[in-house]
Amino acid sequence: MRDFEYEAPTSLGGALAVLSKGTAKTMAGGTDLIDQVRMGRHAPDVIVDIKKIPELNVLQHDASGLRLGAAVPCYKIYGHCGIVSDYSALADSCRIIGGIQIQSRASVGGNMCNAGPAADSTPAVIALGGVCVIAGPKGTRELPAEAFCVGPGKNALQPDELLVEIKFPARAAHSGSHYRRFIPRNEMDIAVVGVAASVVLDDSGQKFVSARIALGAVAPTPLLAQAASESLAGQPVNESSIAKAAELARSIAKPIDDMRGTAEYRVHLVGVLTQRVITAAVARARGENIGHAH
Repeated sequence: MRDFEYEAPTSLGGALAVLSKGTAKTMAGGTDLIDQVRMGRHAPDVIVDIKKIPELNVLQHDASGLRLGAAVPCYKIYGHCGIVSDYSALADSCRIIGGIQIQSRASVGGNMCNAGPAADSTPAVIALGGVCVIAGPKGTRELPAEAFCVGPGKNALQPDELLVEIKFPARAAHSGSHYRRFIPRNEMDIAVVGVAASVVLDDSGQKFVSARIALGAVAPTPLLAQAASESLAGQPVNESSIAKAAELARSIAKPIDDMRGTAEYRVHLVGVLTQRVITAAVARARGENIGHAH
């Protein structure tokens, strides 16, 4: 394993100063990064541990929405009653990222920065309308979550920038969300396909007001299924409208064949999972308890 320096700044400014000096990689949990350095995928001169920076540990849920620091570990997310209630898809995804040991270290911010096409939390963040807050030497900028991953293992950050937090808008009345993935067996903890959906229903619970659907593991980056999402607006909650959305989601899937499944099988799964996830999100929007099945 290549030698590197280790820095653990306690301020955002301190972290940005280290990032500006040379080849550096930030580390939240390190569950992906350390293995990637060991395998030679990255060769940083310095690893910057961001766990001690207050801005990256913010976890605030109130009437204005949710602020999720990039270093907040997964167990705090699915252990937060407000997130479980209002941002259920996010809690769903954090419950299944590795085992409990990984969940005590791994973060949604780190998951997004790793930019894996099959990342579990990224589709949930996209479906819930997450916005990435990025800090750099010129100040801060914001980027919709669906634009943050730009390729397999590549994100929109410049070398001297840092993902500080993810902001989510307040949830509307009669809203619900869900994330579900398919894996080939319990021993392989990587999604063949992952789908997240967030829906808002009218007061009667019988019509869609709006929806956001996101897909994972079917393209070089996680995808916002824009046409599928828009197709539900104003439509009755029934099998026909949900099936149409699922077909539109299938149409944007461009998966590859690999050891986890064929491209044809993955496209089929997109349709199946999209229907199931929308149905579960609707149930939650109606106040029904669907548990934590995936």
